Amino acid sequence: MARNKSYNYPTTIVFRNSNRKNAKVKIKTYKTKNIDEVIEGLEENTLSGIPENAEILELGVGKRFLEDYKNQYLNC
Repeated sequence: MARNKSYNYPTTIVFRNSNRKNAKVKIKTYKTKNIDEVIEGLEENTLSGIPENAEILELGVGKRFLEDYKNQYLNC
């Protein structure tokens, strides 16, 4: 059964590809997955676009978090 479109809010993840300090910070937004599916994918390493050894910095649900994370991490 398909979910209502209003049920899903964008889930945003801020991560680094490795645990080194000089690793580039990246932001990935999933518009079709809810927070439970994203956390489960992180635990099982099945999310596309996020490597197995990635360091997760922040995780947020909603449209506001994408803009907040862009200002915080990418405009340094």
